[in-house]
Amino acid sequence: MHPQAIATLHEQLINALSSLPDETRRLFHGRGRRWAGLEHVTADWLQGVLLVALFREPGEAELAALKQMLLALTESPAWQASQAHTLLLQHRYLPESTTEFLRGEPIDEWLISENGLRFKLDIGRKQNNGLFLDMRYGRRWVQEQAQGKRVLNLFAYTCGFSVAALAGGAEQVVNLDMAKAALNRGRDNHRLNGQDLDRVSFLGHDLFKSWGKLKKYGPYDLIIIDPPSFQKGSFALTKDYQKILRRLPDLLTADGTVLACVNDPAIGVDFLIDGMASEAPSLRFAERLENPPEFADIHPDSGLKALVFIQNSPSAAAHPA
Repeated sequence: MHPQAIATLHEQLINALSSLPDETRRLFHGRGRRWAGLEHVTADWLQGVLLVALFREPGEAELAALKQMLLALTESPAWQASQAHTLLLQHRYLPESTTEFLRGEPIDEWLISENGLRFKLDIGRKQNNGLFLDMRYGRRWVQEQAQGKRVLNLFAYTCGFSVAALAGGAEQVVNLDMAKAALNRGRDNHRLNGQDLDRVSFLGHDLFKSWGKLKKYGPYDLIIIDPPSFQKGSFALTKDYQKILRRLPDLLTADGTVLACVNDPAIGVDFLIDGMASEAPSLRFAERLENPPEFADIHPDSGLKALVFIQNSPSAAAHPA
């Protein structure tokens, strides 16, 4: 992170703070590799909180220069006009993802909004704060598709998709995730939005030991698969994703839909398209959802892949349009 890169980051943040959106957004996405020397830096606007994250350890002099720039940023007219009050620097390269509060009092929890919905975030305590901002369009798509549907949300985390589905009129949503604490935060998120918890199930189970239980709750009109790339002892994307795909036809309605996602820069869309063709050939690829413009990447396949597949019912197969 040479001096010119830090100056570029300062300029980008000043510009972003001068024209902030009404809701939470990524303001700077260095990981899209469009700014030399800043490939390991991101900055997120959490509606009063600016969270800058480092994904690679900087040198001592680099870190000192970065902090100096960020503290100077908080004295700028753009910062003052933004009504920002807290500046965090997260060291994602450390095992604990240590977060420093460079400006403002420590905060444990914080409320933000996206597409008119409210979410509670963990601030400064965990590697991930509770909402993956690159999935903004995915949650919007689910909200638009959910009317009257039964939805299965796999790897539900804090249930962002579930909140969106209920907001879109889903009949029922089943959330599954091994992390029960994340599901508890999911309950909080539903309550924040005044949603009926009788229409939501929270299953704190190992997916690969729960197929029978999931089938009893089904069949589903929409299944969402948004796994981590790797979760020690429970999930490895390249090895385990196929096990999920081959189960889909038994869980879906005759004309059900799947939103299958991958967010590993090294894995392209063919992984999902070819995998579905091999493991669940009754599902046809329909479209890839666009990614939000603030997550632009010099190589489109390096960003989030959110692909829609539709189950071909026997009648549709017999009478093609």
